[in-house]
Amino acid sequence: MKRKIILTGAFIGMLAIILGAFGAHLLKKYLSVEQLVTFETGVRYQMYHAFFLFFLSTRKELSPKALKTIYNLVVAGVILFSGSIYLLATKNLTVFDSKIIVFATPLGGFLLILAWLGLFISILKQKS
Repeated sequence: MKRKIILTGAFIGMLAIILGAFGAHLLKKYLSVEQLVTFETGVRYQMYHAFFLFFLSTRKELSPKALKTIYNLVVAGVILFSGSIYLLATKNLTVFDSKIIVFATPLGGFLLILAWLGLFISILKQKS
């Protein structure tokens, strides 16, 4: 599981760099300042959670069940939160109907919060 978490963190981080560069260099010609800021928010949260996964992979005190649950919450949260932000920020460049994913962003954010809460509770339960 540790290898999977590290690989996922590396992939999510790499993708955040690619998307950040894409937004900074290519999309700035086509998006408003507000849309670019929104896009950058998706990139920033994606990168935060790549680092979170690296941190998670170092935690020896977490049970395999807690580790897997937190991992799954982070992956689903990043896909829903950052993914929907990318689609919403670039909606005027695509034919994608953004109304379909209007609830994906808050749901993804909630999953990310649950991942952090899961880590907090798992560590809190440990005897010092």
